[in-house]
Amino acid sequence: MGKSNPADLGAGEAARLIAWKALSPVELAEASIKRVTELNPAINALVASDFDRVMDEAREAERQVMADAPLGPLHGLPFGVKDMIDVAGLPTTFGSEIFKDNIATKDDAIVAAMRAAGAIPLGKTNNPDWSLGGNTINRVYGATGNPFDPTKSAAGSSGGSAALLAARMAPLATGSDTGGSLRNPAAFCGVVGFRPSPGIVPGNTRVAALMHLSTSGPMARSVADTGLMLSVLARADRLDPFTVVMDGKTPWRPEDFAAPGRINLSGQKIAVTEDFGFAPTERVVRETFRKVVARLLPHLGPVEETHPTCTDADRIFSVLRGLAMIGHEKYLLSSPDKLGPNAKDNVAEGLSFGPRDFYEAMAAQGRYYRDWQVFFETTDFVLCPAVTISPRDWHEAYPREIDGVTTKSYYHWLAMAYASTLAGHPAITIPVGRDSLGMPFGLQIVGRRFDDLRLLQIAAEIEALLADDPEFGKPAVDLDALATAPRLADRPGFIPAW
Repeated sequence: MGKSNPADLGAGEAARLIAWKALSPVELAEASIKRVTELNPAINALVASDFDRVMDEAREAERQVMADAPLGPLHGLPFGVKDMIDVAGLPTTFGSEIFKDNIATKDDAIVAAMRAAGAIPLGKTNNPDWSLGGNTINRVYGATGNPFDPTKSAAGSSGGSAALLAARMAPLATGSDTGGSLRNPAAFCGVVGFRPSPGIVPGNTRVAALMHLSTSGPMARSVADTGLMLSVLARADRLDPFTVVMDGKTPWRPEDFAAPGRINLSGQKIAVTEDFGFAPTERVVRETFRKVVARLLPHLGPVEETHPTCTDADRIFSVLRGLAMIGHEKYLLSSPDKLGPNAKDNVAEGLSFGPRDFYEAMAAQGRYYRDWQVFFETTDFVLCPAVTISPRDWHEAYPREIDGVTTKSYYHWLAMAYASTLAGHPAITIPVGRDSLGMPFGLQIVGRRFDDLRLLQIAAEIEALLADDPEFGKPAVDLDALATAPRLADRPGFIPAW
């Protein structure tokens, strides 16, 4: 597992080497598959695959390289696909027993875009039942462990994607995010997760098309690779009402995300907050965040300890989320024994609300959104922790208390993430060392709405600033220890008893 292993390469570097004929797509695919074979049993990140097809596609990618054919920006790169979207020929279970035998017949638009750029689906990554919850565990594939400590949670719902990246099984992976579903696992696993502004990454299968709470986004091991993947995912697609398409193009240039350029850290107006005024943040998280801010302060411009107004955030999120999840009622009626507790809670909560609740929540969200726009007229970026807690044992469905205070629901601990979700602002999570418990710590950076390019720029500057810092630099998984760790499937509770 030395440094020369192709599986350790980042996406940009591997793509360049392939284009220069210095790295074979076949060699890269073989290295990724070997890494999965060695490490996946300890964490259960990749849950469905067809490696014969992966190798066939890698050989075709190599043939194109040797024939000097035009190559896409991700040519020959393997990537993980969250088990919420389709890869033709592989299962799409949504983490639900109801769909455990469902085989996709065509690629999702996101997978198709990645393939068009030359990337190769390595397989499906694990997520919770219907991606509901911040702990990746379900009754189809079991739990996913954190590569830094397989007894701890990889968070969720894109936990399989984050764990796969951290264990260096692939350089890229897809994720999706409502209340932090790609940001939280990125923070827990020491990788990068980017939630873009609504419509940047089209969601052409989003059931509630006019609700922007949920979006897909890129996950990678560096900011540059995240931007590279975003340049492929950001595309013109009128099937998403938030994707502005004029004359066949979007107002943003997707190719810019792959080369965002530099930004002057000291020239930005920065706000810092430990909790947005309402998130139930654990003491160890607050303490680590203060240390990170202290480390960055000499390199920043004006910094103020403040945050946008977040009035009624918990209520708005619970009502709008409940509205979006009522659709699961049909599964509760037809297959109640196959629906997880989080989904059942969502249905019950959603049905408990009436028209007045939904109207008031949407009106409150309108005020919330406008308050955020006023705040960002004089602020460029907000720095905050990515998650309210340090990773805990994956047997815990969700934290029922934080520092002795009872949480309001199974998703209340995700408040640090859904603060920006409600306003539709882009947010990125980058790894900045470890907390005092030895687990990865994620810094979340929130930008202005549709200022995704500059958000990538500031994240890259902070990443570069801390790159060689022994305390705040990117933590690395001990791959040798992971290779000898017990199989996660052999641990009690691997398949939850709901």
